Amino acid sequence: MPPPPPSPPSAAASSSSRAATATSAAAAAAPGAAALGPAAVPGSSGPPRAAAEAGPNRPGGGPGFALSEDQELLREQVRRFAEERIRPGVQERDRDHRFPVEIVAEMGELGLLGMLVAEEHGGAGADLLTYLLAVEELARVCPAMAVTMSVSNSVCCWPIGRFGGEALKRRALPELAGGALGAFGLTEPGAGSDAGSLRTAARRDGDSWVLSGEKAWISNAGFARWYVVVARTDPAAGKRGLTAFAVPAEAPGFAVGEPEAKLGLRASQTAPIYFDECRVPADHVLGEPGQGFKIALATLDHSRLGIAAQSVGIHQRALELAIAYARERVQFGVPIVRHQAIRFRIAQMATELQAARLLTWRAALAAAAAAADDIEGGHGAPGAAAGGGAAKHVAGEAGRLAAEAKVFASEAANRACQESLQIHGGNGFHDDYEISRLYRDVRVTTIYEGTSEMQRLVIARQLLQR
Repeated sequence: MPPPPPSPPSAAASSSSRAATATSAAAAAAPGAAALGPAAVPGSSGPPRAAAEAGPNRPGGGPGFALSEDQELLREQVRRFAEERIRPGVQERDRDHRFPVEIVAEMGELGLLGMLVAEEHGGAGADLLTYLLAVEELARVCPAMAVTMSVSNSVCCWPIGRFGGEALKRRALPELAGGALGAFGLTEPGAGSDAGSLRTAARRDGDSWVLSGEKAWISNAGFARWYVVVARTDPAAGKRGLTAFAVPAEAPGFAVGEPEAKLGLRASQTAPIYFDECRVPADHVLGEPGQGFKIALATLDHSRLGIAAQSVGIHQRALELAIAYARERVQFGVPIVRHQAIRFRIAQMATELQAARLLTWRAALAAAAAAADDIEGGHGAPGAAAGGGAAKHVAGEAGRLAAEAKVFASEAANRACQESLQIHGGNGFHDDYEISRLYRDVRVTTIYEGTSEMQRLVIARQLLQR
């Protein structure tokens, strides 16, 4: 167990002092979180090996995988960066709804914004698990910065790298790997979970496509350099009439609306985007015209793991804060951690954290296996598994595991933040305490990248093969 925190503050202490004490105590619950120095993201050396060793040496532990040396190094580097460069001022940025461009620039310098970009295009070429480790460590300190990084990697860099033509990849990916942000435009005011009903339209005009319409709830909007956008190109073809495009921010006819006033993730900017006869080159199509819906689904399967990892990071921190506060808070003459009711809550939080992390890692391995099968058989059309029925089964299982990881980890993290806030009592209801921010930040994890209800539909459809 981590060392005991400092003595509890007196009743006369300010709420800021009490919050600082709790934060310091919680930091002690995470060994290795203090020694820091930015360094480049190391290259990946493959997926983890199944082993009997313990996982992360923090409250809640980790699943029985042994990470490679590069993965352990990456995790330590990102943890130190998050503690030293992101944690200072995190509460103030949340209060002021301020997007920290300076911190995003540092993440770009570290290579975190190009983790899923191939080395040939200037990225880290990291494997999926290594990337998820980085997302978790960022989310443990600031979920808003974790989603900023995850969106750019998972739903912009990845689909461009996977489905874009060579000219587009040479144009966009070096910029994204070098620190430019990306975004993803699928949701519309009238099309959320029912992505097939979107109304943004695109028509071919010579050597260009012209887009008209709007998208809603776009993370990184206004700061992103590239947007992956799905639009309707054949109104009569239903879901088969959708096409995916890579739209640069300077495209004529493209505009960003006012930022949304959100419940949580306030240091991450979210805004609508508009297309008024927005013209993009024909070679900015991802895949082929008509493949947009399948590309969107493949992208969401991939990006859900980023949200699962974000949820695990939030869960980890909620547990640390609960332990630290329970040790310092005295009621009935003893620290409340001595009371069985509190111990049971902490035990349940830790157990669900183990399960969430293990499921997320397992889903990452399945996604890597599906990607390897895809590469061996040639890319082909999105959703068309190379190698026949066996490859389709691998891809289907990977999608199901991603949905399972997302729904379980996000719901477990919501429960953990609720329990941690309950352990904090009245103090947890105060903005000076970190758990109040996490309680707001975690709520969206069961909504974006597919609601919990949609994840259960995906799981059931794959299990029942319909």
